Amino acid sequence: MSTPPPTVSSPTVRIGVLVPLSRPGWVEAGQHLLAGLELGVREVNEGGGIAGVPLELVVRDTAADPKRAVAAVDELAGLGVVALVGEYHSVVARAVAARADALGVPFLCSSAVIDSLTEGPSEWVARIAPAQSHGWRVYADFLLGAGHRRVAVAAEPSVYWASGAEILRNCLVPHGGSVVEFDMRALSPEALCQGLVDSRATALLLLVGYPEPAVSIVRCVRRDPRLREMLVGAPAGQPEFAEWGGVLGEDGASVPFLRYLPDRLGALGVRVEAGLRERLGGAPSFVAFEGYDAVVVLADVLRSGTAVSWSRVAVEGTRGAISFSRGPGIGVWQWVWAPVQVVDRDPAEPGRFRVLHTG
Repeated sequence: MSTPPPTVSSPTVRIGVLVPLSRPGWVEAGQHLLAGLELGVREVNEGGGIAGVPLELVVRDTAADPKRAVAAVDELAGLGVVALVGEYHSVVARAVAARADALGVPFLCSSAVIDSLTEGPSEWVARIAPAQSHGWRVYADFLLGAGHRRVAVAAEPSVYWASGAEILRNCLVPHGGSVVEFDMRALSPEALCQGLVDSRATALLLLVGYPEPAVSIVRCVRRDPRLREMLVGAPAGQPEFAEWGGVLGEDGASVPFLRYLPDRLGALGVRVEAGLRERLGGAPSFVAFEGYDAVVVLADVLRSGTAVSWSRVAVEGTRGAISFSRGPGIGVWQWVWAPVQVVDRDPAEPGRFRVLHTG
């Protein structure tokens, strides 16, 4: 894979950034991702850049819109970026990956997890976030270990949500479990609560958008005395961000979600966490670490010469040693794997996280 190398006459080495920074995108996720990318670039430039040339991020807001993202890819390619990086929403990342592959522009996906990021094998696309089939299997293991065999999902139409529901079903059914789906296009939160009572499910997973209908569903379930023992979960990670706790308060605690951090950060992770905390004015999410690690990977790739080769990457990130390989059923170059945790907010102190299970 050839890509233009930086030269001493180039003012900067430009990297195109795709992040959701406006609604209906998850703005807080986009802000954390961008903060990680910016911190990584600052440190690369302080270390001499790429062959003496500084990195520059050219940022475009996707607003969780695949068409807008594809247009941004075309624009950034026209500006001569050497690579693309970012994106949080899986449906958008799929559109970006397809266009980047067609144009022959390297794309490092930092945070979207859907397995089928590309329709077929691609030499241009790599990902550092764990594939959905890996992370959601860990979540299914957590459910089984906690005694949940009859699981309900409140779902909206999306290839990402449908993929998640299928992964859960494939993991639970062999162990005597089942997955009952409720279509939130047709149900109010109150009707969902009645359906949960009738289904005899012991866990409800939110496979829906945020803030709505997720917030209304959580509030309604929490206030229904018939569902006092119901576990409410959000495997896609919505409770990771401070906005969740700010909107839902105590109702947002005890909602297990997937987080891609180790149980203990190493020296690099601790240093980066401090830098991210200063930049964000609060605790960084795992998405911020993904952004930083993405820059570490791209800097390593760009320093290697004139060709982008994901298979040659071997760098230390904030969450472990990063290298890429081909996985079955996954068409992109994949880091196998970032650490995976199932975490929730402590009901006694909603600002504190509890690790419930480690994959």
